[in-house]
Amino acid sequence: MSAKLPIDTAPRDGSKVTVYWTDRDGQENESVAQYRSLARLKSAGGQWDDSDEGWWAYVDSDTQKRISPHSWSKPGGDDEEE
Repeated sequence: MSAKLPIDTAPRDGSKVTVYWTDRDGQENESVAQYRSLARLKSAGGQWDDSDEGWWAYVDSDTQKRISPHSWSKPGGDDEEE
C-alpha cells in the first residue's frame, strides 16, 4: 500500500484516486473517489450549486455520495495487487 498523503495534495482534475475518510459512525473507509468541480458537475447537466462540489465516491454499487476524505494514496504502491 502506498503512503497516505494529505488530501489537499490530491489531483482535482477528475481522475479517480484512492481516498481515506471517516463516516458519521466513526468508521474509517477506503474508497475510490473523484473530485468534481462545480463546472464539471454543471457540464453534465442538472441543477448544482457550490455545496455539491467536492469528492464523490460510490458507497455501494448504486449510490454515489459526496464525502470529506482526510488523505489519499498514489496508485501503484509496493503491496498493490491487480
